Parts: sequence; C-alpha cells; structure tokens
Amino acid sequence: MALQGSLADVTFPDLIQLVSVSGKTGVFNISGEEAEGKIYLKDGQITDATVGKLRGEYAVYEMAMWSKGRFIFTPNVLSDQVTVTKSNTSLMMEAARRLDEWRVLQRKIPSMELIPYFRPRDPSHDQITLSPHEWMVVTKVDGEKSIGDLEAAVGLPAYDVCKVLYGLVTSGLVALRSADEKPKQGKPAGPSRHTLLALVENVRKVAADIVSLAGIVAVDKQCRRAVEALDAGQGMQALQALVDNLARTISLLEGGDKAGEFLRRVTPLVSSESSKT
Repeated sequence: MALQGSLADVTFPDLIQLVSVSGKTGVFNISGEEAEGKIYLKDGQITDATVGKLRGEYAVYEMAMWSKGRFIFTPNVLSDQVTVTKSNTSLMMEAARRLDEWRVLQRKIPSMELIPYFRPRDPSHDQITLSPHEWMVVTKVDGEKSIGDLEAAVGLPAYDVCKVLYGLVTSGLVALRSADEKPKQGKPAGPSRHTLLALVENVRKVAADIVSLAGIVAVDKQCRRAVEALDAGQGMQALQALVDNLARTISLLEGGDKAGEFLRRVTPLVSSESSKT
C-alpha cells in the first residue's frame, strides 16, 4: 500500500527520516502549490530528484521548503540516473540551513510575484563587481519579469534567485514593485553604465586569465572598443559583441580549446537574451 498524505501534517524532513529508517526503495511524487516533483530512493537513500528544470540535490532543497502540498510514495520504483550522492543527513542539514535563510530573505522579498527593476544610480557611485550567479540574474532583469519569471529564465532555484535579489535590493541597485504598480521612469533599459563597465572588466579578467602575456594587448584593445560602444548607447549588445570578438581573438591566438574555455566561463556572465534589453 502506498504511503500518502499532506505536507501540512507531515513535514518534508520527517518523510525522509521515515523512509531512511525503514530502508525503503521507491519514489515520492510531491505536488506543491505550483509545481510537482519526484524524489527517488534506494534502500532509504535519496539517489535522484527532479522538480521543474532542477535535478539532483538542488531539487531536494527546493521541495524541502514546501510547507503545503500532497505526497504519495510508490514502492519499488527506481530512477535510471543517480544525481544525488550526499547522505540524507547532509541533505536535510543543508535544507534546514536554507529554510532558515529563506525566512530572512522573505523580509525583503515577500512574494515571487514582485517585479525587480533597476533603480537610478548616482554616476559618482563606484563600479560594482558581481558574481556569475548575480550576473545571470541581473542580465534578465527588465522591469517586466516577476521573480518567478526570473527563476524560470535563469534556471536557478527560487532560493538562489531570491538570495541574489536580496543582495541587489540591499545594495540599492534593484528595487521591487507589484504587478499593478507602474514603473516610476517607464520601462528600464537595463543595467546602468557603471554596471555594464563592471561587466566589461569581469569579461576582460576571464580573457586575460586564458591568453598569454602577448595576447593581453589584443584583449585590452577589444575591451576599449566595447567601452566606446557603451558610450554610444549600445548597452548589453556591446557586451555580447565583446564576448564574440574575444572568442575569435582567443581562438586565433591560443586555439579553439582555449576559446571554448573562455566561452564556458563567460556564458554565465552575459545572457543570450541580454541583447533584447
């Protein structure tokens, strides 16, 4: 007989503890408020998990934050992949830590329906340096996508998207509005010039780390051209052109393998859709 019930009555960690102790093999089908996920176990140990675009331990963390929904456990069903290697105890400890931090994030981000937009930034402010995850989110902010839309666009868990936005909101770079609240200055065009210059510098550092000393001259030349394009108002298009030009330059100087490494490292920095802003 299948085990089933409500997350309102049995918490997610308690479910995992139950099947861990009993050493069960099978799959949990969990239906949350807006998504459905699966967690596969073998002899009580989680081996695979999926929810939306997430797979593996991050899918486990996503579902561990659900407080509402239904679950049903079907025994003797195995996944054809192993995407989780951490112990159940380690997974639940990390899930608990994320849940505690999630409660803090919700103080500034109470709803996934809120829409992030760029705030006007004083030109005298210093350039900012963002991590790859932050750039992935920043390049998708257009003043129209909700936080939930951003989650789908960047393919990161809601927790990670909100953690990035929490920092951006706290720093004053981004603000949040409700869907029925009109932007104060119309549709934002995208990141400010200072933000774009910081992105140029981040891309330059990646390229300089890959090329030889002689190649740095060519890298710097391409970056100067990108700054000129930014001054001409080309925005994120100038950043995408910079990446394309540097990839070609690195391919000529260092070979295709190095160009591929460059593209793999800068892809999280410059979104393929950023030229639409």
